[in-house]
Amino acid sequence: MSEVTGPISTLPGDVHRTPTGTMCDMHPTIPSVARIQGETDSFGCEMIDMCQTCLDKHREYLREERNRLRTCDWCKAENVKVREQRDHDEGMYGPVYRVCNDCIKKQNDAIDAELDHYAERYGYFD
Repeated sequence: MSEVTGPISTLPGDVHRTPTGTMCDMHPTIPSVARIQGETDSFGCEMIDMCQTCLDKHREYLREERNRLRTCDWCKAENVKVREQRDHDEGMYGPVYRVCNDCIKKQNDAIDAELDHYAERYGYFD
């Protein structure tokens, strides 16, 4: 049966160790070979235990989803590729957003600029 965790810093789709003797959630007579992190929010996540057949189907689904165009949660650009991302200001356990590469780049550039500012001002990273 799926396990539910407390707050977790990893993102949906991450693969976790399957406890010994765990069976597939969809095929209870077949041993699980992978534990995949499912729906994730600031309260925790759902772990889905999968046998090899289910894992193969899941991987095929992920390949299709990677190419699917969506709307960015941050800039609202439509028909763009997105990936899961947290807002650094909301912490490692904050909500998970689906964000386009442009928004991720803007966030990373802002972080780099802030680090540069503090490095110049206070001599960090010397």
